[in-house]
Amino acid sequence: MRWWRAFRDWWREEGISECSFPNDTEVTGPITFLTECKLRIGDGAEAVFDWLQSNGAFIFDAMAVGLEAMIETFLAIMQEPPNTSWTQDIRLRDASFLYPQDWHPFLIIAILTGLAWWMHRGWRVPALVAIGFLFIVNQGYWEETTESLTLVLSACVVCMGVGVPIGIAVAHRPRLYAVMRPVLDLMQTLPTFVYLIPAIVFFGIGMVPGLIATVIFVLPAPIRLTHLGITATPQPLLEAADAFGATPSQKLWKVELPYALPQIMTGLNQTIMLSLSMVVIAALVGADGLGVPVVRALNQVNTGLGFESGFIIVVVAIVLDRALRVKT
Repeated sequence: MRWWRAFRDWWREEGISECSFPNDTEVTGPITFLTECKLRIGDGAEAVFDWLQSNGAFIFDAMAVGLEAMIETFLAIMQEPPNTSWTQDIRLRDASFLYPQDWHPFLIIAILTGLAWWMHRGWRVPALVAIGFLFIVNQGYWEETTESLTLVLSACVVCMGVGVPIGIAVAHRPRLYAVMRPVLDLMQTLPTFVYLIPAIVFFGIGMVPGLIATVIFVLPAPIRLTHLGITATPQPLLEAADAFGATPSQKLWKVELPYALPQIMTGLNQTIMLSLSMVVIAALVGADGLGVPVVRALNQVNTGLGFESGFIIVVVAIVLDRALRVKT
């Protein structure tokens, strides 16, 4: 067992793990060693986060400013009518508005209903959108709903803006996708509460850390579905494009992307649904929205409030899902 003791001593000196062996205890075999020695994964992760916090603070501050501006813009559009000084202060509540504030929810509902009619060219889905959002106004959850929709829209902008180009890139580079696949698996399978810890460390409390945690959880969906759509392009179409002398960019924009559009739209749908599923978790780090009354009901053991707010989340999910199921 000399070789085993030498290996154990080297392991301890290098500090690779925490070993709880008393000095007078003999190691009887590898099973004892593995059960008594712990790889310091947590310490390594903490060291990485400390280094990022010390050396990348300016990057995180810039990200926070940009994301906060986007969130404030979406909130201002959905919650407040245009006012006479919005260029100076988007959230200035004592400005003179162009029309009464009480009308604004109905204007937003009318716009969303019109968009649903434009996408579906029928009356069923627009009627569902109008009835669903009017029911939310009736229940007194309009402000919380717009805050959750802000989180969802912001996540869609970030995830689709980052995920679609990455999906296109990995579709043309199989080796890169093979490297990224375990990373995507980790992003989707790691408990979402784990994302909240570094989000709080880097961005504090509020909507931004909730958005960051949502983006990390949701981003694999548009990447995978864009990759699936691009790689599923029939080979005869690509060969025909090559025969007509198409450049790689022309093949991408005129052949691959049009063929992959249904998968990309499915990725958008999944992005919205997964983002909506994060509203309750995002509320734990100070993000406003429909998750706040759910968390409050949980703390107070208030069954009525919990069912009411949970039902509103279901209504929003159904409305968004039906509105986005567009045949391409």
